[in-house]
Amino acid sequence: MALPHAEETLNWGHRLVYWVGPREIGGKMFATTDVDGTGTGVLWFHAGAERFHELLETEGIIPAPYMARAHWVTVERWNVLRSREFEDELKRAHALIYEKLPKRVKTALELPEKERDRLVREKKKVLKDKEAASSGKSKRRSK
Repeated sequence: MALPHAEETLNWGHRLVYWVGPREIGGKMFATTDVDGTGTGVLWFHAGAERFHELLETEGIIPAPYMARAHWVTVERWNVLRSREFEDELKRAHALIYEKLPKRVKTALELPEKERDRLVREKKKVLKDKEAASSGKSKRRSK
């Protein structure tokens, strides 16, 4: 969470997802951890094309299910890497994802905090209104 523009959300019931920027304005996830121990591995993160195969040579690191084609890996146990290695890999994942963000998202992230927070609130409201409208349409269709 000490990385620039890093945020976390709880998704899919049991995953803490770490984002570069709020997802409401186009932020992207760079890592995820399993909260309740029911998923595969303890940490998933974006390794990048260059580092992906190198990390897979480490016992206890496997391709991330559903995400391997995007060069994500899964760490099966916390003792697979040293603390400093985890920090380095997560910094690298964060930087790789930040570089892929569209210019409009990077511009929004550089706004002063109050302006960025206002933008996020507005986007959340728009998304909530869209959800409400689409659920209303589906209810009318089913009648």
